[in-house]
Amino acid sequence: MNRKDRRSDCAQKRTSQLSEVWRRFRKNRAAMVGLIILLIILFFTIFADLIVPYSKCIDQVGAERLQWPSIRHLFGTDEYGRDLFARVIHGSRYSLFIGVATSLIALVIGAVLGASAGYFGGMVDMVICRIIDVFMCVPPILLSLAVVAALGTSLQNLVIAITISCIPGNVRLIRSVVLTVAEQDYVEAARSYGSSHARIIFRYVLPNAMGPIIVNTTMAISDMILSAAGLSFIGMGIQPPSPEWGALLSSAQKYMFTSPYLLLFPGAFIMLSSLSFNLVGDGLTDALDPKLKD
Repeated sequence: MNRKDRRSDCAQKRTSQLSEVWRRFRKNRAAMVGLIILLIILFFTIFADLIVPYSKCIDQVGAERLQWPSIRHLFGTDEYGRDLFARVIHGSRYSLFIGVATSLIALVIGAVLGASAGYFGGMVDMVICRIIDVFMCVPPILLSLAVVAALGTSLQNLVIAITISCIPGNVRLIRSVVLTVAEQDYVEAARSYGSSHARIIFRYVLPNAMGPIIVNTTMAISDMILSAAGLSFIGMGIQPPSPEWGALLSSAQKYMFTSPYLLLFPGAFIMLSSLSFNLVGDGLTDALDPKLKD
């Protein structure tokens, strides 16, 4: 069999594997509900400018302050007369960007450190694990808070802080998966062929450990969204007038009894986005489990 035929064979196998994963995923009703909710939120996020102009987020209309939901203002208005629907929809860009960006950056760094620790072992493993142990002594939210307090409040610093808090868990997970995969026969065969360590790690080890990694990353996005909202809620995240969900909840505290809708809609979007990622993650756990029987 020539190289072209082998590539065609590999492509067909990947396609059949993806089809099988999708078939298993579809059987999980809760996961499908989570996927639908997630797609709806992503639709609002991507097409926010077409749904409602950004100017509605920042235009202050004193005569329309604290109006309850109506046809004119679907989610009502805030204390400055700004349209809450516009602020929630455009705020999804901040929250989802932070959740996805921090999870992916932490995944890349965690993959390099975790794979190195699990593959090489010995002194490399000990040094990386001891450093990770130091970071894991501090709860993630407190670690994020400390980093933001040191660097200052901005979107960039918030992403850095949450990423740092997410890396230790990724390193631990990837290391444990790599320890199992690194002992497989195909890895030993690659070593016998004289393949470099980097090629073995990125060509053979990590691709065969992607199942748990994908599931963990998907579910981590939910935690990162909640962390960003929590930091913004206490004034250590994105600052007003940026329409981030946590910041919206923070500014609505004093109106929780007179205008509870100011808390209801941002809180509902935070809850639904976190729930959708968790449900999709649960579905992927079952779909990517090779031991699962129909």
